[in-house]
Amino acid sequence: MPGVPVRLTRRQRLIRRFLPLVTTLTVGVVLLVWVLASGGSSGGVRAAGPVPARPAPPTTVTTTTTTAPPPPTTTTDPGTLPQTGALPAAGDPTFTSRMAALWSAVVQDAPAAAQPAFFPETAYLQVKSIADPSADWQDRLVAQFGLDISAAHALLGPDAAQAVLDTVQVPQAYAHWVPPGVCENRIGYFEVANSRMVYTLAGQTRSFGIASLISWRGQWYVVHLGAVVPSGAGGQVLDPEIGPGTSPPSSTC
Repeated sequence: MPGVPVRLTRRQRLIRRFLPLVTTLTVGVVLLVWVLASGGSSGGVRAAGPVPARPAPPTTVTTTTTTAPPPPTTTTDPGTLPQTGALPAAGDPTFTSRMAALWSAVVQDAPAAAQPAFFPETAYLQVKSIADPSADWQDRLVAQFGLDISAAHALLGPDAAQAVLDTVQVPQAYAHWVPPGVCENRIGYFEVANSRMVYTLAGQTRSFGIASLISWRGQWYVVHLGAVVPSGAGGQVLDPEIGPGTSPPSSTC
């Protein structure tokens, strides 16, 4: 039985005409959303995150004794400032510079050149509770220091100018605090005995001692070179040896 033709309304005819176009647009929009969500890549969605920090470059600290920098220029005499309880560090560049000055004085037999390495008079005036600390510093300590430098120069012999300072060994483990009221002191300080000046002469390593270093504001200074208590009227050299030598423990003022 033949079917009865179906008469479409105007609305149904419009839907049938535009349905393929709507379907195509819908598929295009879905594809566009998918591409944007995937970051424009076929590898999937990328998660955002912090950029890893680059590791800091390694630092290398090098200290040298033979090529010491010049002492820092300052208009303030450290001896006029108050003492501190800071333990000096033997590797401090300023200490290295002072030891270079001391070595130069030994090589040239020029005690005045070693003055930067010696304990400042202004600090000594603060430390000592004696009648005339200025005269004691000049007439006893500085005078003996000069004699000891000349004795060390004589130890080097005729080839003194060829001697090269390798290092100054400070036995930091023996450093100790000397409190006020001891050894006629009104102010305390750190002291370390028997450091070693190690040098090379004629291809051979040799050494001699520094009797006593004491501190002022976190810096080591020489106060006795050849001996804490001299055994005679002339200069002395403390324990000259072939090789770097040793630093026996000692507790002095």
